[in-house]
Amino acid sequence: MDVIKIRGLEVNACHGVFDSEKINKQPFIFDADLELDFFGAAKDDDLNKTVNYAEVCNLIVEIASKNTFSLIEKLAYECAFEILDSFPVQGVKITVWKPNAPVEQKFSNLGVVVSCRRERVLLSLGSSMEDKKGYLDFAINRLNSTRGIKVRKVSSYIQTPPYGGVAQNSFLNCAAEIQTYLSPRALLEEIHAIESEGNRVRTVRWGDRTLDIDIIFFGDKIICDDNLIIPHSDYKNRDFVLQPLKEIAPDFVCPLTGKRLREL
Repeated sequence: MDVIKIRGLEVNACHGVFDSEKINKQPFIFDADLELDFFGAAKDDDLNKTVNYAEVCNLIVEIASKNTFSLIEKLAYECAFEILDSFPVQGVKITVWKPNAPVEQKFSNLGVVVSCRRERVLLSLGSSMEDKKGYLDFAINRLNSTRGIKVRKVSSYIQTPPYGGVAQNSFLNCAAEIQTYLSPRALLEEIHAIESEGNRVRTVRWGDRTLDIDIIFFGDKIICDDNLIIPHSDYKNRDFVLQPLKEIAPDFVCPLTGKRLREL
């Protein structure tokens, strides 16, 4: 992947925890790495086929100068998200330096780095209570209206029997392909918020529920911790997950098995 590099962009702005920092401007230094394929621009010598780095600089200056944040972490993420929302880049890394940070110890510089990349993510959605189709429609719309998430494809809705031996009602299931620049855990937080808005109550494991959204694949990432397992540990055994996924992403390759979904 090609990279556009911006180094040492200085903006005088008001960001900091202390009241004085919110009033008195101080310098903030920005470095940015933008990932994109600009071979076509190089081949044709055409600015329209790449990203205008002057416009990127203007955007960073605007965000830094027109807002007041307590944390440079917030400033860095705002810059990264706005660049991804505004320009056709695959990924972005933003470094924000605060050379005059109010720290008693002697230091040469102080800063934070954030990295965000667009990823292809496959989700499984289901509902077994009340207006099942209404809950699935709600979830798709809420996902698509969440910052950092774009719904690319949605499978057919299929009715399936309950799974796990606890739920009593039949389910309505579907799969969705999204593109997101949120991290896996940030995406999980957004999904839990959407489930809560959809009246999801977590009382009985495997029980009936108004809305259930599972992350099945997150690009080619493999994650295993107490709160998140990707790829989903049981997706191959769940026909109500696998069949909708095959419909919208038959050539997606599972990073664990190396097989395309249509081969499973």
